[in-house]
Amino acid sequence: MNIDMIRAAAHRLEGHARRTPILTSPFLDAIAGRRVFVKAECLQHTGSFKFRGGWSAVSSLSPEALKAGVIAFSSGNHAQGVALAARSHGAPAVIIMPADAPAIKIANTRALGAEVVLYDRATEDRDEIGDRLAAERGLTLIKPFDEPLVIAGQGTCGLEIAADMTALGVTDADVMVCCGGGGLTSGIALALAADAPGLRVRPAEPEGFDDATRSLASGRIERNAQLTGSLCDAIITPQPGNLTFPIMQAHCGPGVVVTEDEALRAVALAFERLKIVLEPGGAVALAAALFHPDASKGDAVIAVATGGNVDPAIFAKALATMP
Repeated sequence: MNIDMIRAAAHRLEGHARRTPILTSPFLDAIAGRRVFVKAECLQHTGSFKFRGGWSAVSSLSPEALKAGVIAFSSGNHAQGVALAARSHGAPAVIIMPADAPAIKIANTRALGAEVVLYDRATEDRDEIGDRLAAERGLTLIKPFDEPLVIAGQGTCGLEIAADMTALGVTDADVMVCCGGGGLTSGIALALAADAPGLRVRPAEPEGFDDATRSLASGRIERNAQLTGSLCDAIITPQPGNLTFPIMQAHCGPGVVVTEDEALRAVALAFERLKIVLEPGGAVALAAALFHPDASKGDAVIAVATGGNVDPAIFAKALATMP
């Protein structure tokens, strides 16, 4: 992985991905005790940053590979990103999704024309299912985070953060990134190391699923004890990727762990103060910025709001945390 791959992905994404805005609110600044800048990737196509990586990978395929089709596994956001990219390129898509994924994500993935294969994430191995179907049908597997072209696509978000923060005069700040397998985290870290080295990436994770935080602390890949049981489903992965972890080791600061209640409060505050809709997993970075001020240094913090594909019942639960 290198910055040239990210710049090449940015070229392929030009005119296809949205350049998402940086949002601010004095009310959020007051909570955090510093300026808070929110990169609203929830406004990206399909409601999350995952469209970037999906398009980057699919747009790199040969005509023969596109004709055969692609396969991906995801709890929903990578699924939708790959499904839309595949449809736009006229390629069939098969998406392997956990049966307990939010209903809206399953429905949206099917609506984008993908064939959805459901599995039990507690008892079945999605990698085995993906490898088997890919071999049987001649499909190209697009992994959700441990794939160079996907990392490169996610890194384009970092290029935008670097440019926007430079324009705003912010050259020294922590960048909180919701972290699952580390595709976005490592991609942004590579981009910022090249274009804005004063901006330090910090993985943000939910309590009980803090594999990246523990891995960075121990110096080796650590696995989560459980794979289900969090409202932050969008960033629940078994462990950091073999490609993403070394990048995070080289370019990221320590991880920040937030509670599920803090993630729900961040969802509510994003709606109330920024007028955007987040899912709990997409609000973890904002929760880290707002409720863990001692974890950051400097007079500003940047939070990447990674996704907004939330079921209505969960969104209502988040809004109920508002006083």
